[in-house]
Amino acid sequence: MIESRRKFLRALPAISAGVALAPAPAIGATGKGKQRWAMVVDVRKCIGCQACTVSCIMENAVPENSFRTIVSTYEVKDGKQCGTYMLPRLCNHCEQPPCVPVCPVGATFQRGDGVVVVDGERCVGCAYCVQACPYDARFINHDTGKADKCTFCAHRVDVGLLPACVETCVGGARIFGDLNDPHSEVRRLLDANEVKVLKPEMNTEPHVFYLGLDARFEGRVEGEASLWQPSHHGE
Repeated sequence: MIESRRKFLRALPAISAGVALAPAPAIGATGKGKQRWAMVVDVRKCIGCQACTVSCIMENAVPENSFRTIVSTYEVKDGKQCGTYMLPRLCNHCEQPPCVPVCPVGATFQRGDGVVVVDGERCVGCAYCVQACPYDARFINHDTGKADKCTFCAHRVDVGLLPACVETCVGGARIFGDLNDPHSEVRRLLDANEVKVLKPEMNTEPHVFYLGLDARFEGRVEGEASLWQPSHHGE
């Protein structure tokens, strides 16, 4: 499993070379600004390459067997036809995040721009927030003993860069921007298209929106990502 991961990491520059050569647009922001950051995921463009997963691991030093973002893969059948469905997943940075009120020490909080983050200095690793998240988007980092999750790469966004997963998405399936900016691509996509969110019945008001999401997958937040699964052939 570790060797497979290393091979993929070595191959990543070749996979994402075309994306890396293009300069990322500046999206200057701070946690105290008037922006409301959001992401649109176009599942029709996702090819399941896991470049987003790997770039997130590298950018945020995510430990082995843990993920801040991932592309879950599902086998789907339509009569005699069988195919694969890709569902990119990450923290939804909800307007009403259920992870915030359950934290007994105030370590999980929402910034002024809507990004939900964890203060590692305060976090006691109780995992209440992990259990409260309806999107299975949190975990306890086994290196630090603290709650961990996607932060929209807030450290990058604050200095005018895109989140790592957006910058390296080979198919251009992830679009990030300011909902409060009427000229942003995110705002334009939401105004011009019918978008969906995961688990809408939870009323958390997610700010990760999906284009082309099959209604049968609105409630699916788990699944196997094929990249890291070890081979048991010959056992």
